[in-house]
Amino acid sequence: MSDKLVWIDAQGSWNGAKEKVTGALESGANAVLVSPENVERVRELGKMTVAAAEGNPDIRVIGIGSEGDGTLFLPHDLNSSEDMATAKALKAQGTTTAAYVRLAGKEYEQFAARMGKLCDYLIIEGDDWKVIPLENLIAELGGSGTKILAKARDIDEASVALQTLEKGADGVLVDVDDPLKVREIARAVSTKQAGLGLTPVTITAVRDAGTGDRVCIDTCSLMTPGEGMLIGNQSSGLFLVQSEAEESPYVASRPFRVNAGAVHEYVLVGEKTRYLSELASGDPALIVTRDGDARKATIGRVKIERRPLLYVEAETGDRKISAILQNAETIKLVAADGSSTPVTALKPGDRVLAKLEKEARHFGMKIEETIVEK
Repeated sequence: MSDKLVWIDAQGSWNGAKEKVTGALESGANAVLVSPENVERVRELGKMTVAAAEGNPDIRVIGIGSEGDGTLFLPHDLNSSEDMATAKALKAQGTTTAAYVRLAGKEYEQFAARMGKLCDYLIIEGDDWKVIPLENLIAELGGSGTKILAKARDIDEASVALQTLEKGADGVLVDVDDPLKVREIARAVSTKQAGLGLTPVTITAVRDAGTGDRVCIDTCSLMTPGEGMLIGNQSSGLFLVQSEAEESPYVASRPFRVNAGAVHEYVLVGEKTRYLSELASGDPALIVTRDGDARKATIGRVKIERRPLLYVEAETGDRKISAILQNAETIKLVAADGSSTPVTALKPGDRVLAKLEKEARHFGMKIEETIVEK
């Protein structure tokens, strides 16, 4: 699973660009591409990475109004390319750069590969997503560290692009005139993650675990029943712990909160796990649905308090996983049928959802190594 970058194309007059930039800011886009004269105007609106062809942007884009987009003739001998010379000079200065290439033919694909090796980002534009040679560029630039973004001009094209991007490109440059659609696409891409495969596991034991320090994660997002976070004692086996989105006769719902469990436990955040005790305000979080869909969120507050605990164990095949959760009726696991079960009502034989992995983890990252966690 990997994050997809979202850049918004807001080039042109400020009158037309301002609403797109505002939409980019409000919807969590990673960067905005603007005309050089608008770079400082973007910074006045809010904190966001700014890309432009000239001026003093955070990312200098090479290829707009020159060889990359076809404005200037692309020489047969690419060693004579003005864009490549510019990229080399900026790289030597330590400037963060993005190459912009419209794939108008095979020679432009070769040019894109050359430019991609010189720049931090490669933005590619094509007339038909089905014929953009993404695989060739990804193979050519593999291991270079260059982030590849593909231009999408409407919602349908963005959807096709994102499916194609599952093969390894890193994001999209959204070029949509309607500011509302800018927001819609940016939110969808910037928050949604690739689907996670959740597996039903069978509860084998539930017992008292004494008293300990447990962690509540209060996010900046609202969750619904069936949504929560993946948490467990072993990084290779994480239970879907539901948010406090459901009403209770004892306490009002808190749909922004996941009562996550004991401080030592792992929680999945993007492609890695973290200890619950490490989390703090402003950190990223990952909200997961009962269907395995996931979206990014931001942690607003972390509360650590002494509470009574329960040990919960489950198995599937010859694998056992476990978690230590607060002993309270408001803490619920998501059942295999999508409903929720309070941990206080769990019993052997109940089926709940979990994410299982074969790989071990070291400092939160997957590794191929034998690690036993009991």
